[in-house]
Amino acid sequence: AKSLHTSQPGVSKAIIELEEELGIDIFARHGKRLKRVTEPGQQVLKCIDVIMREVSNLKRIGEQYSAQDSGTLSIATTHTQARYVLPEPVAKLRLAYPKVNVSLHQGSPEQVARMLIDEIAEIGIATESIAGYSELVTLPCYEWQHVLVLPSGHPLCHKEHLTLEDIASEPIITYHPSYTGRTRIDHAFETRRLEPRIALEAIDSDVIKTYVKLGLGVGIAAEMSVRDVSDTATSSGLVVRPAGHLLGQNV
Repeated sequence: AKSLHTSQPGVSKAIIELEEELGIDIFARHGKRLKRVTEPGQQVLKCIDVIMREVSNLKRIGEQYSAQDSGTLSIATTHTQARYVLPEPVAKLRLAYPKVNVSLHQGSPEQVARMLIDEIAEIGIATESIAGYSELVTLPCYEWQHVLVLPSGHPLCHKEHLTLEDIASEPIITYHPSYTGRTRIDHAFETRRLEPRIALEAIDSDVIKTYVKLGLGVGIAAEMSVRDVSDTATSSGLVVRPAGHLLGQNV
């Protein structure tokens, strides 16, 4: 009643009228108190969620057509995409539509999915988890691979054919399990029955590179995060080796 700015008896009356019209009890009651939502009531709530979402879509259509070249585009994404992939496309978008503001919401892939479902953002971009939500439509954007990030002078820099066994024998610095294709890394080692020594987990590729440079281990990072390293390997103190053939491709 407080949310609707109306009286409690009015809400109760509306619920009862809806139940009578549908021919089911939405709530189980004890006297005048609502105890729980009934099983048919759960189905009703799902339908209402769809209806409310479509009402929001109707409002959005009006907003879009009344101001097609202005407004705000909300994008939910992970740190890696926001830092290494989106800057150029966002800059091009702002150039083409200078009145459009871009709002970036960063989080884990699960948080990205939740922001889309909760309509905090219109578009989500992430590698992990997004396809696991039936409420979302997922489209492939691009493929990428992991790379091995080594301190210059490390013995693996000079090995021609790297193996998973080579990597597993070193302390590894890589992503937290819910970020940037980490499940594919773990799966690759599990398939070969190897137990890698994970020395440090991070959500930020720059953190991985920093700790590799300090000699704490070898890094496994997303290829888009090391473009500057591969071009200037000598001055950066790091060497990059492709690892897609060992760890698989990501989408």
